[in-house]
Amino acid sequence: MGDYLNVGNAGFAAMTKECYVDKTEMISFINSTLGTTRKLTCVSRPRRFGKSYAAKMLCAYYDKSCDSKALFAKYKIAQDASFETHLNKYDVIYLDITWFISIVKNVKNVVSYLQEKVIEELRAAYPEAKQEHTLAETLSKITDATGNKFIIIIDEWDALFREVKYDTALQEEYIQLLRGLFKSSGQTDKMIEAAYMTGILPIKKYGTQSAMTDFKEYTMVQPEPLEEYVGFTEQEVQELCANSKLAFADMQKWYDGYILGNNTHIYSPKSVMDAIERNRLGNYWTQSETYESLKIYIDLNEDGLKEAIVQMLGGAHIKIDVATFQNDMTTIQSKDDVLTLLVHLGYLAYDIDRRTVSIPNEEVRQEFVRAVTTGKHQESKIK
Repeated sequence: MGDYLNVGNAGFAAMTKECYVDKTEMISFINSTLGTTRKLTCVSRPRRFGKSYAAKMLCAYYDKSCDSKALFAKYKIAQDASFETHLNKYDVIYLDITWFISIVKNVKNVVSYLQEKVIEELRAAYPEAKQEHTLAETLSKITDATGNKFIIIIDEWDALFREVKYDTALQEEYIQLLRGLFKSSGQTDKMIEAAYMTGILPIKKYGTQSAMTDFKEYTMVQPEPLEEYVGFTEQEVQELCANSKLAFADMQKWYDGYILGNNTHIYSPKSVMDAIERNRLGNYWTQSETYESLKIYIDLNEDGLKEAIVQMLGGAHIKIDVATFQNDMTTIQSKDDVLTLLVHLGYLAYDIDRRTVSIPNEEVRQEFVRAVTTGKHQESKIK
């Protein structure tokens, strides 16, 4: 087992020792995409909505360096026809982009450092294959020499676009790395069996085109059919409440409001689990962020944005066009861009049928009140 190549199943094993809500049916969906034109999957959800849990689960299932059959035996995927077909059969490369940002001495070197470290592990595992300078070329040579294909899992894929948001040269270098892996249909089909990326933002647009058009994206505005696999469903929260002292009706008021495709109500796992563990409703998801990030965008007051938020605090649903958003945190040109960004960050709920946004629940409402009343424009204070 390595740090990036075949990391094993310890992450998922640790999750299952807690109060794990079974999301393993997602594996069946990913299995159905292996080796097909749908094999590149990107799921974007707000922070602390369970994205990394899914990534660790997929590592444990596909990684050929470990035996995870017993680990998955009591979960839903074990009853699926594809379960044993793909269980622990692949080389898996796992990249947590926030980890690389945190350990590199100079963030400008993060892309080159990432490639260097992963290539080092590939060289050790496949000494018979010619090693190249880029990750994509190295994987291609390994496949040529061995016939092996890889599954690549990238957690927090968009971290550079959020944490180094104004370094466009670094972002372009990173996008070029991803394009090398996933954009060339001939090379990608040859060396990659599947890819799974998670992040908060959808894949960056350049004009009207995505930077990686072959990825199938499942976002807060277009989540189907993966809406139930990241975040807790209403039924799952009801079951958790049945074994706690908290009433489900109170959970609804505080944490419901994200209604994704097929009328699926999704809750923040962070909020629900903290409330149950502490036996008290409170602002748990928003405390994992800083309300400064929300206040910055409100204070832009694009096209009367702040007035729209005041209306939403009164229960209004605001019409929105999500198509103009460029999937980054800097190319903000209108009120709709800000509101769409806030949907992806989890501060607003999007109704795909009505094409409106609203404040989802009491937890988030309190955060908006704080941001509005402490922002630059004091004339719109909310009592």
